[in-house]
Amino acid sequence: MVRLIGANGEQVGIVTFDEALTRARDADLDLVEIARNANPPVCRIMDYGKFQYEQSKKEREAKKKQHQHKLKEIKFHPNIGDHDYTTKLKHLVAFLEKGFKVKVSMFFRGREMAHTERGLAVMNRVVEDTREVATVESPVRRAGRSLLLYLAPAKHKPGQ
Repeated sequence: MVRLIGANGEQVGIVTFDEALTRARDADLDLVEIARNANPPVCRIMDYGKFQYEQSKKEREAKKKQHQHKLKEIKFHPNIGDHDYTTKLKHLVAFLEKGFKVKVSMFFRGREMAHTERGLAVMNRVVEDTREVATVESPVRRAGRSLLLYLAPAKHKPGQ
């Protein structure tokens, strides 16, 4: 004995399993067990392939609406040239405008460790140059042979 739900969602009632299977075959649909632990078990007449397709479609739609936080990284060196700096800055601003958070890294090689103030000056210049499109999420901090800075997109749009 099973509790049967029809193809349109109407309650058919409690019928034998064979009768439920016969009704499903007559309607050219599938008999799907919905609640196994219920007393009696609940079965539904439906097109199971169509049901699976609609479920996957709903999952894809829900996934589209999720906001994924991505982190981009831009690497600098303390003795960076002006042209290289402006190129990297343009990329950094483009990432921020697309809504990405950006990790700015300053790496020191060899004797550059003796002049960390040059790297700090470049990091401060990055903060100044991105003031309109970014907010500093965490201030400049040391991590071994590097300086790290995290920028997030500004909440307001410039010029508005």
